[in-house]
Amino acid sequence: MKLSTKGRYGLRAIIDLAMNGQDGPVPISSIASRQSLSESYLEQLMAKLKKAGLVTSIRGAQGGYFLAKSSDEISVGDILRALEGDINPVDCIALTQDGKLKCKNSSLCVSKYVWKRINDSITETVDAIKLSTLLEETLQ
Repeated sequence: MKLSTKGRYGLRAIIDLAMNGQDGPVPISSIASRQSLSESYLEQLMAKLKKAGLVTSIRGAQGGYFLAKSSDEISVGDILRALEGDINPVDCIALTQDGKLKCKNSSLCVSKYVWKRINDSITETVDAIKLSTLLEETLQ
């Protein structure tokens, strides 16, 4: 699985927000400056994170962004799904709305077992890593 800049930059941004948001909302310009990111691109990422309920914002001169939940309630999986959408390594193991595999050849496909195992491992890993753990690692 290869993450796009949305996932990589968004993860950096939300870690920055968690580290610097204890005293109030963090302006997007501050995050962009510290992380060397475009403010307009960061606004797009924050909009996705806000829609997913991971961050919230306050408008105005003293406004900015802050976490909508505590850092131990937000997983890396939550962040990546909000920014990237489905994080399956291949489309053939994705599920339809009714819970069936999207791939029409899944009943004949032996390799789906490999992709499913890889997906399960990725999902388990990103869901187990909490934002609070990343903060602890950053501060060491």
